Amino acid sequence: MRFDVLTLFPELFVPFLANGITRRAFASGQVDVHFWNPRDFADGNYRRVDDRPFGGGPGMVMMAEPMARCAEAAFADRGERAPVVLFSPIGEPLRHAAVSEWSAGVGALLVCGRYEGLDQRFIDRYVTHQISLGDFVLSGGELAALALLDAVARLQPGVLGDADSHAQDSFNPALDGLLDCPHYTRPEIWQGEAVPTPLMSGHHAQIERWRREQRLTITALRRPELIDAARAEGRLQTRDEQFLQELRRGAL
Repeated sequence: MRFDVLTLFPELFVPFLANGITRRAFASGQVDVHFWNPRDFADGNYRRVDDRPFGGGPGMVMMAEPMARCAEAAFADRGERAPVVLFSPIGEPLRHAAVSEWSAGVGALLVCGRYEGLDQRFIDRYVTHQISLGDFVLSGGELAALALLDAVARLQPGVLGDADSHAQDSFNPALDGLLDCPHYTRPEIWQGEAVPTPLMSGHHAQIERWRREQRLTITALRRPELIDAARAEGRLQTRDEQFLQELRRGAL
């Protein structure tokens, strides 16, 4: 897959692509990333890409023409059109299901806005998807683009050391969309606190049941809507429901 990133600050991506376990995806070309700077497609000696908003108000707005030229150059280099993603507060929250879809696709153009935003006419003509990381505002779309690239890269075959690692992630269908359970490693006792007994039992079924109940407990306390979604999809077993009833009664 190929991602073309339209950004005024391509240098922000360099250390990310060269470090960490996901670098395997970028180094191997499994996730092919290209950068396009709108300034390279702007007019004048100053390569201006922004101007004051019509109607007045604070800040500046990124101009449609340099962005359009930049996008068209990326399409031409790809040899085909592709989805165009804008990271925006009005976008759909980025969730695991969407990441899974992107990780199996052909890629996209990732548009990293700056200033007060982009001229709406560029958005109307080019943008096919809008994505948000949450109910807060960043100074630009680069961090959001990095988040999507990282989430997509780690799902590629061979990128993680253990091929099953991502199957145990929070929100994964393999965990029925629940949050993940706590994890422990050596030493067995740290500052007087021992590793939970079931994890030391060597009994596979007991360990898996402990982990399941931990996932149910954490999800019910922190993200109860995920419990509702799992229930609606028929992912909860009778034993899960009994455990949740006991949890609600405060018996656990």
